[in-house]
Amino acid sequence: MTGPLVVLVGPMGVGKSTVGLLLAEHLGTGYRDTDDDIVTAQGRSIAEIFVDEGEEAFRAIEKRAVHGALAEHDGVLALGGGAILDADTRALLAGQRVVYLSMDVEEAVKRTGLNAARPLLAVNPRKQWRELMEARRHLYEQVAAAVVATDGRTPEEVTQQVLNALELKEA
Repeated sequence: MTGPLVVLVGPMGVGKSTVGLLLAEHLGTGYRDTDDDIVTAQGRSIAEIFVDEGEEAFRAIEKRAVHGALAEHDGVLALGGGAILDADTRALLAGQRVVYLSMDVEEAVKRTGLNAARPLLAVNPRKQWRELMEARRHLYEQVAAAVVATDGRTPEEVTQQVLNALELKEA
């Protein structure tokens, strides 16, 4: 298998970055986050890209970042919450070890406060989060080799569940 050892997908605030770093440490491999790649390459925040150029422009930037990371990175890779919206990206994820980290809206509120720094949740965040999940859940499930619920679990517990789900051994 080529590509990353593990790819993490899921909604904003689910803990992809935190769990991804822990997984990389446990597996003795590198960690990469496509949102970080975008911020570095663009020299501005994702929220600024949304405001300045709109979601469509951001999604094009995101697609290029994700496709590059899938081709180049062989460790743990975390994708932005909306990366799975792109059909080409979903096709590239076929056959990869993809884990969908899931959570319910109450957990999302606790973790993120559903704050305004998240451009897709600026107005009525609970309602918008639910709508985003209704639109995306089936896509996360479509690309996932495993689903790990994060609700009420520590990052360490989620990491162990991911390792168990993929039958990966710690380094």
